[in-house]
Amino acid sequence: MSVRLAVIYYSTYGTNYQMATIAAEAAKAAGAEVRLLKVAETVPAEIVASVQGWQATADQTAHVQTATPADMEWANAFLFSAPTRFGVQASQMRAFIDTLGPVWAKGGLANKAISAMTSAQNAHGGQEQTLMSFYASAIHWGSIVVAPGYTDPVIFKTGGNPYGYSHTQGQPFGDDSKAAIGHQARRLVEYARKLAG
Repeated sequence: MSVRLAVIYYSTYGTNYQMATIAAEAAKAAGAEVRLLKVAETVPAEIVASVQGWQATADQTAHVQTATPADMEWANAFLFSAPTRFGVQASQMRAFIDTLGPVWAKGGLANKAISAMTSAQNAHGGQEQTLMSFYASAIHWGSIVVAPGYTDPVIFKTGGNPYGYSHTQGQPFGDDSKAAIGHQARRLVEYARKLAG
């Protein structure tokens, strides 16, 4: 059975968009059917427009489809990516998650593989806690968490976070970063395929 992966992100300044794009490409190369999706912006347009980098990202990603609960039903695997905000997901991602009650209530999220990535402005800005908050929701859904763990040496080269890739905003995406994201995406596809079979 094929893997249908929804890569769902929120990105203010482009970091999580880049992460999601790298992951989507790796998952496609691993044989998954992939939907790259962003969650809806909840901040008023005039506020976004008042911050140059924020508006630039909105313009750059205008072509990306907005995630819906129907995408969650379609998918049999999920990869989320969102910035850290005080140790939890950015509110835009949380707002999307809070729309999923009807899908969850009918079991539409259960027994599907899930993994998550995040970023923050500094190296210890709450990334691990943010990833655990993603997984807390997933456990309520009955989804199956597929974290990268220490299953590839590249994990140690990118900060040693076993819960999911995390990026320091403003830092370049070097070969190790791309390899860690790719490894996480491929591992998710591998286990999603086993669950779907």
